[in-house]
Amino acid sequence: MDFDLSTYYPILIYAVLIGCFAAGALIASHILGPRKDTKVKGMPYESGMDPLGDAKKQFDVRFYIIAILFLVFDVELLFIYPWAASAYGAETSTLPLRFSTPAFVEMVLFTLTLLIGYVYAWKAGVFQWR
Repeated sequence: MDFDLSTYYPILIYAVLIGCFAAGALIASHILGPRKDTKVKGMPYESGMDPLGDAKKQFDVRFYIIAILFLVFDVELLFIYPWAASAYGAETSTLPLRFSTPAFVEMVLFTLTLLIGYVYAWKAGVFQWR
């Protein structure tokens, strides 16, 4: 088996030209661009409003817990929706008939596992905002 690199030379030349163009554009904008550093330009920008207070404000841990719970149940939907669409789709199922019952049992166990986690979070008071 003979491997010839000459077929890849145009791709290499193209990649080098793209890199040179990107570097040239950055250097040219740095050299030729206007520079007027002011105090206003150095301020942090947040939705067009002037910043108030310290940027290192601590958030309550409940924000993060609810975000993680949202991600867990969002990932659950990512698993359940394709299974439901393929197993119980329009006229024909892409899932073979012999796999439909075990797949259904597995999906019920998956959902019950997440339901147990949801009930635990509820009992722990994660959803109670004080």
